[in-house]
Amino acid sequence: MTKIYFEKTHQRSFGTYPLRGEELNRALNHAIDAGYRTIDTAQMYGNEADVGEALQGIGIPRDELCITTKVHPDNFSEERFLPSVEESLRKLKTDYVDVLLLHWPPVGGDIAPSLRLLEEAHKKGYARHIGVSNYTARMMRDAADIIETPLSTNQVEFHPLLNQDVLHAAAIETGIPLSSYCSVARGEVFKYPEFAEIAETYGKTPGQIVLRWILQKGVSINTMSTNPENIRSNFDVMDFTLSSIDMARIDALTHTGFRIVDETLVPWAPLWD
Repeated sequence: MTKIYFEKTHQRSFGTYPLRGEELNRALNHAIDAGYRTIDTAQMYGNEADVGEALQGIGIPRDELCITTKVHPDNFSEERFLPSVEESLRKLKTDYVDVLLLHWPPVGGDIAPSLRLLEEAHKKGYARHIGVSNYTARMMRDAADIIETPLSTNQVEFHPLLNQDVLHAAAIETGIPLSSYCSVARGEVFKYPEFAEIAETYGKTPGQIVLRWILQKGVSINTMSTNPENIRSNFDVMDFTLSSIDMARIDALTHTGFRIVDETLVPWAPLWD
């Protein structure tokens, strides 16, 4: 079973949404300087070409990078899927991506056709690994049975203010690791004093405490910032371990039930677990 997102070098990914142009170029340069080698983009973000241009300018050897992109649901048809991936590769200035994800479950709920097209892209060498995003626990179980190629991740909203125990259990059951987006709940976590209090104990920032909690849950992190100090801080979370007491204290906050991405924000979002 491929577990690329569980490998230490890929546990920390630099997200690029909603950056474009020179702002993206500057942020990506700071991220590379900080140590990031895993870069996350998507057709939906409209910045694949900017990411490709920036990475060309940075000059890091391709085999040292892990590039993830995601197929837009509008391209899930047989006629559009592979051409859209080929276009993504052209924009990213690469012959392959390391990880290709389905960005959302398809409208209508039948996940089989898009999964089979994803597997075809893998067989053609367009992606070294494949995965999904925003899948429910049931979809994860079904996906594991639909295609033979192992899924490397299910990228989902995951932070300390949202209980994702059902998805976490499905990840263990299916062998499909979770990776996070909205890792600091778009700043909402900083309204809770627990993170600052715990941070003081470890000599870390509240954001680092949040990210370390996610990693210790067995979930990789995907963060975005344009601030060089924050970019480095988000990356430097591997040199300490939260105690079981502090983990439990943060666990209790998951019952807050603060979800960012739902049907009010994304009309095609599935019925979450």
